[in-house]
Amino acid sequence: MDAPTDSLDMSDASRRPGEGGWTSAATLSRALPFIQRHADATIVVKFGGHAMGTPELTAEFARDIVLLRQVGVRPVVVHGGGPQIGSMLRRLDIETKFKDGLRVSDMETVGVAEMVLSGAINKAIVSAINCAGGQKRGLAVGLSGRDANLITAAPKGEGLGFTGVPVATDIKVLTTLTDAGFIPVVSPISADAAGDGFNINADTAAGTLAAALGATRLMLMTDVEGVLDTRKRLLTDLSRVDVEALIADGTAQGGMIPKLQTAMDAVTDGVEAVVILDGRKAHGLLVELFTDEGAGTLIHA
Repeated sequence: MDAPTDSLDMSDASRRPGEGGWTSAATLSRALPFIQRHADATIVVKFGGHAMGTPELTAEFARDIVLLRQVGVRPVVVHGGGPQIGSMLRRLDIETKFKDGLRVSDMETVGVAEMVLSGAINKAIVSAINCAGGQKRGLAVGLSGRDANLITAAPKGEGLGFTGVPVATDIKVLTTLTDAGFIPVVSPISADAAGDGFNINADTAAGTLAAALGATRLMLMTDVEGVLDTRKRLLTDLSRVDVEALIADGTAQGGMIPKLQTAMDAVTDGVEAVVILDGRKAHGLLVELFTDEGAGTLIHA
């Protein structure tokens, strides 16, 4: 029987002369100082948007997460799923209401959100990471904010129903998993002290966990290149003062404002830096962490 075409043949016959191997080796060598810098550091990655809806990019993301774990980084993944929740609500003919740009989550809506986020999406990401090869080190474990009281929620505001905000965290379950070499994958569905479920924005949940974990980086993967100026040019390095000015003068608009607020809160609470980067581009995490060029917008104190 012929060997599968995608099998890894390590025989001499499979070796081919060329520049590819030398280029790859040089790239790895240049990455060494960056790998050493981030070794044993906790990095929280918020995964969502269009990247999560594309099987190919999800697979690439999973490989990158496993690679981070293999070189000594301690990644924690927090995921969203707004488009998938909206799609399921439409299929079930459940009306979606919004207030000030936020989904109003009644009990029925938050139940659907939990089914989609903590069920289908969470397990799909866990499976993708595990299929990427984390066999001895880097297996993924799925959980939600409900598990082990990871995130305790409270109502975000009047009229928003079960749309919540984090009010407390207990990160023991995350540190136990990362200490053992696992990769936690967290759904932002959480509960209040009475056990009622709340849907928390994934960016907010990621920022809260990054601060609680003492993460060196919070990576917010989104659907744009990063923070842009009025001429649509990428701003690569911003301080808190810069971010406040961009919001005040109207340069930052729409969905970018809550991301920037999450970034500023995380930096204030001790996260070394936050990066807003394009999740639609494969290997953005690796470019940001392991090269001089970086990817997206880095926000710091």
